[in-house]
Amino acid sequence: MKPIVRLATKEDLPTLDQFMDGLVAAERPMDVTIKDGKVIYYDLESFINNERAVLYVAELNGELIASGYAKIKEDREYLKHSSHSYLGFMFVPEKHRGNGYNKLIVNALLAWSKEKNIKEIRLDVYDANPSAIKAYEKAGFSKHMIQMRMNLDDI
Repeated sequence: MKPIVRLATKEDLPTLDQFMDGLVAAERPMDVTIKDGKVIYYDLESFINNERAVLYVAELNGELIASGYAKIKEDREYLKHSSHSYLGFMFVPEKHRGNGYNKLIVNALLAWSKEKNIKEIRLDVYDANPSAIKAYEKAGFSKHMIQMRMNLDDI
């Protein structure tokens, strides 16, 4: 059976909360600034029925297997574009990785952005996550800017 990509519903939120826990667990080793304990990256419910955002899930045999959102953000006045779609919450549970499910979500988010007449697409990915970087490059993204950080307590 082939997976379907659909808009997330409020009924999906308990599973999506588990996805968020999985995403935080995957990213915590790559980011020393993430605090301990329960972390909530996104107000997922706010992406449901929102004109300027969309939350998609992929489903296979009644099981959610991937997620991702796009949110239209206003951009800086000096840029060629006035707004962009920011993609986030890209998550596939470990047992489903490597099957192209994230690409299904990305394609749906890009199509939604295009419907909204948004041409510029942005996302963040950890430098310490080469498999994600490779997947996004394969989907057509290119590296644009490197964010750097410092903690003065460390020097």
